Amino acid sequence: MSDMLVTVEQAAERLKLHPKTVLRHIRSGRLPATRIGKAYRIDRAKLDAFAGVASGQAEAASGVRATCIVDVPRITAESAERMATFLNAAAMAGDGGTPPLHISTAFDSLAHCLKIVVIGSPSDAARLLEMVQLQLGSRP
Repeated sequence: MSDMLVTVEQAAERLKLHPKTVLRHIRSGRLPATRIGKAYRIDRAKLDAFAGVASGQAEAASGVRATCIVDVPRITAESAERMATFLNAAAMAGDGGTPPLHISTAFDSLAHCLKIVVIGSPSDAARLLEMVQLQLGSRP
C-alpha cells in the first residue's frame, strides 16, 4: 500500500512543482489527499489523474479534440505576455478528470501580433476562447 500513496514532496517532484504549490492544490480541493498526522498522503492514481497522465484505459467518444488558432493584431509585448500568462494559468485550472488543455503562444515583435494555439476538448477550448474574448474586450 505504501507504493500507492506518495508524500507531498514526491508529488511535487513528479509534477515538477514546488511542494507549497502542491499543498495549495490540496487545500483548495483540486488535488485529493489524506491527512495522516501532520502530513498529507496522495493516492498515486489520483495524482496521475491530476497530472493528466493516461490511465491505460481507452476512451471512446470523449477523445474528441479541437484545435483553435487565434490571431491578436496590434498588441504590445507586455499585453501579449500578460495574455499568455493568464491563458496558461486558466488552462491549469481544470480538474484531473478531464484531458489536459494545451496552449502555445507566439508573439511577433515586428508585426505586434500574438498567435494563440489551443488544443483540447471542444467545451474546454470554447471556455478558454471566451476568456480570450473577455480579456481582449478589456484591453486599451
